[in-house]
Amino acid sequence: MKRPVLPDPCPEWLASLDEAALHQALLDRVEAAWQLCRHYHPELPRPMVWCDLRGKCAGQAHYGRGGLRFNRVLYRENRQAFLTEVVPHEMAHWLVRHLSDGHRARPHGREWRTVMERLFGLEPRVTHRFDVGRASPTPYRYHCGCQEHFFTSRRHSLARNGRRYRCLSCAQTLVYQPFVEHGCVVAST
Repeated sequence: MKRPVLPDPCPEWLASLDEAALHQALLDRVEAAWQLCRHYHPELPRPMVWCDLRGKCAGQAHYGRGGLRFNRVLYRENRQAFLTEVVPHEMAHWLVRHLSDGHRARPHGREWRTVMERLFGLEPRVTHRFDVGRASPTPYRYHCGCQEHFFTSRRHSLARNGRRYRCLSCAQTLVYQPFVEHGCVVAST
């Protein structure tokens, strides 16, 4: 495997970025990946970029909307890996889709793997290994006597306003348990 073509961003620099600068770093990385792809496919349209993806997915090439969607929470928590792996991953999808037979290619098929390896110099991994606890659409953790349960924002709000939920297995009332990170409670009320 050859070295990644796009230079790795400095971890200290990434860690120092505020929300606006972090968003600009993402846009700059998408632009650099797009420019690299244009060396091989000059007609490749520039993708729009949104940070509106939620849940466990880090990124998505959305052809109907004409661009790339990214998960803001996962990006904020995994800045280095996001810029070095997720952006090229989604740009590879964007490029393959716009090739003459791209609409027939399998999402993580031969064409996509070739772009990842030969163009971006990266191992063609299909999934990420990010902690998706706070990015999940069910980020509120409750427990009972036998297991953990994860609530959506709506169900969590109902529980905070007095609604009681019971475990279907042990019949105990579910109790809210905030996430603990490095000895500190992370507020998620």
